[in-house]
Amino acid sequence: MNIRKVAMIGCGFVGAASCFSIMESGLFSEMVLIDANKEKAEGEALDIAHGLPFSKPMKIYAGDYDDIVDASIIIISAGANQKPGETRLDLVKKNVAIFGQIMPEIAKRNVEGVILVVANPVDILTTVAQRLSGLPKSRVFGSGTVLDTARLKYLLGEHLEIDSRSIHAFIIGEHGDSEIAAWSSANVSGIPLSQCCEMRGFYNHEKAMQDIAEQVKNSAYEIINRKGATYYGIAMSVKRICEAIVRDEKSILPVSSYLDGQFGIYGISLSMPAIVGRNGVEALVPIQLSDDELSKLKESADTLKKAIGECDCL
Repeated sequence: MNIRKVAMIGCGFVGAASCFSIMESGLFSEMVLIDANKEKAEGEALDIAHGLPFSKPMKIYAGDYDDIVDASIIIISAGANQKPGETRLDLVKKNVAIFGQIMPEIAKRNVEGVILVVANPVDILTTVAQRLSGLPKSRVFGSGTVLDTARLKYLLGEHLEIDSRSIHAFIIGEHGDSEIAAWSSANVSGIPLSQCCEMRGFYNHEKAMQDIAEQVKNSAYEIINRKGATYYGIAMSVKRICEAIVRDEKSILPVSSYLDGQFGIYGISLSMPAIVGRNGVEALVPIQLSDDELSKLKESADTLKKAIGECDCL
């Protein structure tokens, strides 16, 4: 396995933007782009490669599934785009069918790297990828709520006029309409969030938390309504996850991973803070949740289980 090789399956808006972000990072020395439309992959590879004189040397090219065998990370962004007025769960049947074609190709090549699912609905497609890949579940996980969490930190930073990198908070559960802001564990450099808000002159905590959580949940819809698709934020999220893997950082990120009894949830992948390193998801982090947050987390899991149960491809 080549730790500095990455493969991207799917070269739409998200895949191409992620490849550009990855190229800029200097993490890898080789990147292969794969798409059902080979010319699209070739065009994206050429376009990104032409900027290499301004970045760091690497090999960027369009390829096929045989080129993924020695990749340390295989990113899957292939799938139909979310359209205006459409929820991520509306994409279930279309994108599960696409994964039904992709995963057998991966499974028969005995890959040694990790699989990072980015396509939506990411939690369901992560579960599908785990079942069809034959790989250990720790090596097949999704981008989950890494982007949602970044949006939460950004909005809290704007609200409090504090550097968003000093804010520690998570969106958990589904990457979608049933996601939960885990306010119970939120803090600003160790200071409880409510205390920090009052320090900055804000006292109407319940209203502010509701408004910010709603803004986070509706962010994708707002962007899609305005420009047709979201891709820059998720591209930077993908790059961040790749950093944690390649550098074996043991970073805590809210990726979508398999739950087998944690938080009382079984048999589904959804987003909870997890330790991410070279071998994928090492462990989930038992963050503090209120009874209400835990109840909503279980409801989110039930929503996903129901949706995946309605698919006829597994």
